[in-house]
Amino acid sequence: MTQFLSLNETELKQQNAYWTAREITQQPKSWCNTATVIDNKRAEINDFLAPILALNNLKVVLTGAGTSAYVGEALTPHLTAKTDLDVCAVSTTDIVSNPYGFLQKGTPTLLISYARSGNSPESVAAVDIAEQVVDECYHLVITCNENGELAKSASVKSNSLSVIMPKETLDESFAMTSSFTSMLISTLCIFTPDSVQLEKVVAHTNQLLDTQIDDIKRFAQSNVERLVFLGAGSLLGYAKEAALKCLELTNGELISYFETPLGFRHGPKTIINTKTAVLLMSSGNLYSSLYDTDLYNELVNEQQCLRIEKLSVGTKQQPLDDVWQGLYYIVYCQIFAFFKSISLGLTPDNPCPTGEVNRVVQGVTIYPLTSC
Repeated sequence: MTQFLSLNETELKQQNAYWTAREITQQPKSWCNTATVIDNKRAEINDFLAPILALNNLKVVLTGAGTSAYVGEALTPHLTAKTDLDVCAVSTTDIVSNPYGFLQKGTPTLLISYARSGNSPESVAAVDIAEQVVDECYHLVITCNENGELAKSASVKSNSLSVIMPKETLDESFAMTSSFTSMLISTLCIFTPDSVQLEKVVAHTNQLLDTQIDDIKRFAQSNVERLVFLGAGSLLGYAKEAALKCLELTNGELISYFETPLGFRHGPKTIINTKTAVLLMSSGNLYSSLYDTDLYNELVNEQQCLRIEKLSVGTKQQPLDDVWQGLYYIVYCQIFAFFKSISLGLTPDNPCPTGEVNRVVQGVTIYPLTSC
């Protein structure tokens, strides 16, 4: 019988955990499928982007809501370092509530929208508002749902292009897992393609799935009540997503927090007690890693935490860029959140059955920009 995360299908379905486990496990294969999607569409993407990227004073805004916003936050430091783009990450929730704080009328703008369903109210509204605020606005929609509002809207506009992720990444589970990583991979393949790093992170993550499930499960079953994720640069975006994943899958029962290793000392360190675990996402950059090591050694010497886990992947001789090794880290964190959810007696596919939060956000009123 097929197993996902060491559990067979019958066990998973009984615990309402099947889709979450399957979608976490499928990620290395989905990353390769995503790269193929981009390769097959590369000519069309290049034809669309080339004249836009040649514009003077172009601003590139990476946007999404919730997990989709963290796609942009993980990518921005990497794209800043590796390209000449003026790029920033701004959530759709910020654009919708305060558009003039982030969009400029006379600045040509490429809005790259990330969305699993493409139907979230803020995701749809952010595109419309950008059109109203910016004189020259273009849209690249990266989504997992070809039938979503974002994809359908882009298909009929000359200033827009949609790129649809592999079908399996339209996650059935409440929590976004393969949708998050595949949308991130797609952007890397468009702007900074690197088949060698992709191949390496796929191999490392497959090894994680083959050999570390039991260790992560035992960690999740411990009496940890507070969990801190630390990462710098691109890894801060991953740390934010890891904290959200734990919060979502435990329905808020596990307190989770994120920071940078240097920022953690400036107040947030007070979260530490004997039931706090810290997961440090180590940077592959030799300079940045010095600060990771300093904080790790400090926490070990103080002996105040329940557990300190320093995640790493690759070697000093063959390091991965942080944005690539973050993919490995987030799978580790997804697995932890999955087993913590089960250990708390929750159902990972729908950890909040009472409906206060939903797979696609509900209850949002979008007000006309001219209403005040």
